[in-house]
Formats: sequence, C-alpha cells, structure tokens
Amino acid sequence: MLSLEEITKVTAGTILQFSQNYSVQYLLTDSRKILHPAGSLFFAIKGSFNDGHDYLETLYAKGVRQFVVEYIPDILKKDDQTGLVVALPEANIIQVKSSLKALQQLAAFHRSLFQIPVFGITGSNGKTIVKEWLSQLLNPDEMVVKSPRSYNSQIGVPLSVWQLNDNHTIGLFEAGISQPDEMENLRQVIKPTFGIFTNIGPAHDQGFISRKEKVNEKLKLFQEVELLFYCLDQKEVQEAVAAQQIPAFTWSRHLPADLQILSSTPIGNETTILFKYKGVEQGLHVPFADEASLENVLHCVAVLLWRQLPIEEIQQRVYKLTPVAMRLEMKEAINGCYLIDDTYNNDLSGLAIALDFLQHQPRQGKKVLILSDLLESGLGDEVLYSQVAEIVKAKQLDKLIAIGEKISQYQSEFDLDSQFYSSTTAFLNAFTPDSFRNETILIKGARKFEFEKIVAAFQRKVHGTVLEVNMDALVHNLNFYRAKLKPETKIMVMVKAFAYGSGSYEIANLLQFHRADYLAVAYTDEGVQLRENGITLPIMVMNPSPDSFTKIQQFHLEPEIYSFEILEACLAALPDQNATLNIHIKLDTGMHRLGFTEAEIPEIAKIIKANPKIHIASAFSHLAGADEAFHNDYSKLQISKFRKMAAGLEEQLGYSVIKHTLNSAGIVRFPEDQLDMVRLGIGLYGVEATNTEQKSLRTVGTLKTTVSQVKQIRAGETVGYSRRGIATEDKEIATIAIGYADGYDRRFGNGVGKVLINGHLAPVFGNVCMDMCMVDVTGLGVKAGDPVVIFGEEVSITKLAKSIGTIPYELLTNVSARVKRVFYSE
Repeated sequence: MLSLEEITKVTAGTILQFSQNYSVQYLLTDSRKILHPAGSLFFAIKGSFNDGHDYLETLYAKGVRQFVVEYIPDILKKDDQTGLVVALPEANIIQVKSSLKALQQLAAFHRSLFQIPVFGITGSNGKTIVKEWLSQLLNPDEMVVKSPRSYNSQIGVPLSVWQLNDNHTIGLFEAGISQPDEMENLRQVIKPTFGIFTNIGPAHDQGFISRKEKVNEKLKLFQEVELLFYCLDQKEVQEAVAAQQIPAFTWSRHLPADLQILSSTPIGNETTILFKYKGVEQGLHVPFADEASLENVLHCVAVLLWRQLPIEEIQQRVYKLTPVAMRLEMKEAINGCYLIDDTYNNDLSGLAIALDFLQHQPRQGKKVLILSDLLESGLGDEVLYSQVAEIVKAKQLDKLIAIGEKISQYQSEFDLDSQFYSSTTAFLNAFTPDSFRNETILIKGARKFEFEKIVAAFQRKVHGTVLEVNMDALVHNLNFYRAKLKPETKIMVMVKAFAYGSGSYEIANLLQFHRADYLAVAYTDEGVQLRENGITLPIMVMNPSPDSFTKIQQFHLEPEIYSFEILEACLAALPDQNATLNIHIKLDTGMHRLGFTEAEIPEIAKIIKANPKIHIASAFSHLAGADEAFHNDYSKLQISKFRKMAAGLEEQLGYSVIKHTLNSAGIVRFPEDQLDMVRLGIGLYGVEATNTEQKSLRTVGTLKTTVSQVKQIRAGETVGYSRRGIATEDKEIATIAIGYADGYDRRFGNGVGKVLINGHLAPVFGNVCMDMCMVDVTGLGVKAGDPVVIFGEEVSITKLAKSIGTIPYELLTNVSARVKRVFYSE
C-alpha cells in the first residue's frame, strides 16, 4: 500500500490536506465509475468538455477520500479556524501540475515493481484483436494481465497497467496515439520488454505531418524492447525499424523473413497456410478466411513459434480461436427487455466496464446481470468472488443470475435477489420467458459456458436486417459540434422521427448522459415515450396537437407555440392549480412554414403577461437555406430579423428568454450567431449538411442485411416483378433480405442502387420488392448467409441519397421500425 507521502513523491505533488492514510487499490478518473470508494484515488482531470474538479463534492459524498487536483476550486476553500477544507474535511488532497501526468507517473511506478515480460502492442488496426487472441493462446502457459477492451489511450493505458499483481506472469498492453509526443508517455507506463506492430494505415493521419512521422512516433514504444514482431510487407514500418535498428522477429508473404508465408488457401470459412520457419516447411489451418483476421493471427503465430511451441500445440490452440466481440451491444429482446451482449469478456475489469454501461441505462424496469464463473482473474476463488460481490453491490443491481459451480459456492457473498445454476443447460431448462419483462439484462460469460445460447433464448425474433448504431461515433459527432460552440452556448438535440431512424430512447439516453441541455421531438407521444423510459432532460414538442396539452403537462413536456390557435388550445388546457408551463415561441423570419410574424409579437406578449402560468422558455426561428452557401445572404437576413423580433418580445415580456436559430448547418456556417442555444440535428447522426467538414464526422448508422439465396441465371432469363431484370448474359443473382417495407426505396431498382458484399459493390437487379430485392453478384463468390451493407462507413449515405435525387434525412428516417436496432459501444 502506497502512503500519501509516497504518492506525493512519485507525482511530484504537494499535500494540500492530510486526514489519515487510506489504502489505494483503485485509480479513478470518471466520477460515474466508482466501485470501491474507500480504496479509490480520484484524479481530477480537466478535459475539453468535462472538468473532474466539478465532481469532488459528489465523490466525497459517495465515500471517496483521496483526491489529486491541478488547481484549487472554490470547493477546496479551508476553514480559517480548523485549517480543513470545509466540504471535504476527512479527505487527503494532493495538488500536482497535471492530474493526467500524475496518473501516468503513478502507474509507471507500479509497473516498475514487476519484472515480468510485457508485450506492448500498437498499430493502426488490429491492436485489440491481437491482444485478445494472444491472451487466449498464452493462457495455457501463463497468467495473463491485459488491457480491458481497447483501453489504449493516455488514460486507458495507466488504468490497464495498474491491474498488475503478483499472480501475473505476462502482460499484454495496447497503446494508441492520435498526435505527436503521446507515445513517450505510454512507453514510460508500459515499459515493454517485447513489442508487436500490427500495421500502419490512415487512422489518425490528420494528427501527423506525414505517415512517416506517425510510424516513427509509434515506434517510440519499442525503443528498449528485446524483440519487435512485425510484418515486413508493411514497407513504411520496415524502413523505419531498419533505420532505428530495433531487434526484430519478422514475418512476410513476399520477402525473406524469420517466418516466411509460402501460401494461404481459403477453404470456405477457413484458410490453410503453408509456411517456412527455421528452414522447415509446415502447415497450419486457421478458422478464418478474411484478410484482416489472417494478418492478426499471423502476428500471434509468430510469437508462439518464437516461444518454441510445437506446431501441433499451436494448431490446437489456434483452431480454438473465435472472433472477438469488439463492442458492447444493446439489443431488443423479448417482452420489452433489452440485452447488453458482452458474452465473451470475462474478467474483473471487463465486468466493471460492462456494469457501468448497464448502470447508465435509465430505462424503467429491473437491471439484471447473468454471470458465469470467472476463469482468468489470477485470484483465489474466495478473494475473487468477494470482489465480484463488492462490484455487484456497488452497481446496485436488482437481480443476479449466476451460472457455474465455483460462483455457486459463494452464494452467501451476494446480498441481492440471486439465482444460482451449475451450468448453462440448467439455466435454460428452468428458463421461462414470461418471468422477464421490461428489464435491461447484461450477459457476461466465459466461452466454455456458451452464453450465446442464452442470448438466443432472449432474442426478439426478427428478420436478418439490422441498423447498427455506433454510440461512440455519435458522441464523437456531438463533441465535434460542441467544440465549435462558446462555453455558455446551450445545445438542443433533435431526436424527432425516431432520432432520424436511429432509435429515440437509446439516443436520448446517451445525450442525457453527455449533458445535452434540451431534446426536441416532433409529436407529444414521442416525448411521453422518452419520459416513460427515464429521460429527464427538458423536451420541446415541435408539433403539439390541440388535444395533447393534458399529456404535455402531465409528462412535463414543453410545447412549441407557433400560432394564436395553438396558444389558445394550450391556455384552455391549463389546470387550476399553480403549475407553470414552459413554452417555446416560434418566429417566422422567412421560412414561411410555421411561426408568428413581427406584427403579432405585441399580442403574444399581452396574452402571456395575462397568464402567469405560462412562461416563455425560448424564442426561436428556422433557417431556410443554411446548408447551401448560395443562400448565405438570406440566412444572415433571417438571423438579423430574428435578433430584432426576439429583442422586441423580451422587451415587452419584461424578462429574457433563450434564443436560438442555428441548425447543424448553421453551427458550421455562422459561428458568430450562436446566440443562447443551437439545435443539432442531422449532424449528430454523421451527415455534415454543408458538405464542407464531412471528414470530421463519423458514421453513426450502418444498415445491414444478409444474402438469402444465390441463383444461376442464364442469358435471356428475367428476374423479379414485371420482369425488369433482364440477363444479357449468364449471371449469379443474390436475393437479399431487405425491401421497400424496410425502407429500401423502390427507386434503387434496376441498377441504380448498389450494396456492398464481400468488399464489392453489387448493383440491384430488377425491381425492389416489398421484403427483398435481388442484386448481381456475378463472379464475387457470394453464398447464402453472407453479410450485406446497404449504407454505412464504406457505402456513403449521402452518395446513395443523391443517386435517387433525395437527401440523407429521407433514407435515415425511412428505415422501418421492423428493422432491429443494435446499439453498440466500441
């Protein structure tokens, strides 16, 4: 246990207050992720959008007693008589120049206490998969400590290394960077004895002057390694490694190397590899056929060969590898339930991360954990399950379903509603679907427990078309627009039209989590649904009907008022009691769709002043052409007119209101006109409406389906309704499970639309049907069950919309409600 004095020495800090020596078992950087408050040391890190110093009092109230701070906020003012911080009298507080640097220094000191071999892993892609597969492959011989998920950042790496304990015999840690001068910090923390450089690609290119600079920056991780494993075919990496004379173990498909790949032959979903190592030709079967998986597995095979494992043993271990779940997914399930599918991540760190994800889902209903024995902790069973029980208790779950003989021996440790089963089969035999309703269920299990069978039992039965929603990409886009705003500018986010097709509740929940100021929906029922699912943010209803005001008041919604008729309906529905209703006044500055004119402002003010139960929360207008530079003059005219009208309204009301007129495009084009709030819509979902900064946004939604059948069509034969698909030569035609009832527009028929299968764009052949359509896959080696991408990262929704003369909004909002949404976090 480190004393406060030792921590202060390691971090070059100053003790602001000493209460008593507490143990430091956990390093904490996120106020939402407290597991063991009494044993945690909180680092108050000041970031772009959050400042850890704002949460000191909250953490203290939850039991945290040790803090590292950069500056002294008001909350740290001391009592003149006692000399103690008034709000935190029992706390230990250290001040440092940089809390992030102090976190890294403490983790580096911890690393120095262990002399075990450690692999540092970096590269543009594949870091997490190589780490996870290498962990599986080494497990029979070693007690492995590794980065949880993709904890490879300036914060993630020290948190990963802090896991090291006396039971571990080898470490595997990822390191990711996005700009120069970051890797040296991570090298000091990881201190790798061996390295793996997976590959180099375009990821984070924008942070570096050149690809060469990025390669050299990444190579800083390996300055003192005994051996670096990498592929010679990566020319930029090879040249840099040779120039720096880093000792290496190489593999290649084309050049002489330590491990020479002679051939790789795909057979179905597997590949037979012939290679030469130390002059001997040998063969290996791997359970993958795609190029990325082959590259990742060959890095691991290189390590195993170097460790002198017999080829028979390597074959046995490699053949047991399974795809790595790279993300936390939330899926719709039976009886209004949602599943968080984290089936194959089964260690303490992974459990804590997944429980955080579960805890921050504010849906009504119970929160349930289905958990198997933990097999890779390196701890004795009694200590292990005592810690598991502490973590579960800290997350305030409603129910635990524990599966496995070991965890079942420690039932008394778990102080909550619990069920214990010796095996997955025993649980499934007792499973009754009706006993689960409107619950959020986290499923975590070791591979041997085959929890995919449990997922299948819960899964809502839908066809194979899904819209995958990347929640991390959505947060990235939110922060992209936030970075353009002044600190005082509020942000209202549009979640109307089922959150542009992405799923209203799930998106709203994330926005609430990331502190949006307002949400906006189109209709009252949308707002009611959000309230029923635990959303507490202010919600503006843009199209309230006259008969909806009772519900609006009941569920604390805030209507947009755009005419005297709708204002009268609102007033007529006001209850007798002294409840105040917030409303939003829409002003027509040139869109000429809805809103009050300038001449009507005095009458609005008169009515509002006569009805004190009504309060105007905001006044706003809508720009007609902000997405096109051609209309800039008109947009500026609208903004000027709005400023004048809003000022007149405030003057007559006698109080200020929130003023907003910029949409997603306006945020980009008119940063000087942010006023009090902006409204973020399509930009959040990955479409930059001005088309000037599209590269800065990430794709949020990926629409996928599967191939149902492949047919051989002879020249002269026809395909589909009205025989519109005419084969001019022999063709292979694949039927895919999506049609216009799913939102795939009929205008994509007859070669207009193209879908991505096996890395190739395949044109639609013939008409689009209601539930399916056909595509030309001649020569692409397509088979039933192959995945198909309709739009996403590799198929631009903007280009797709343009091909049928529409806009991305229409394609997004047209994705049918029958298409299952899968929400995931990377």
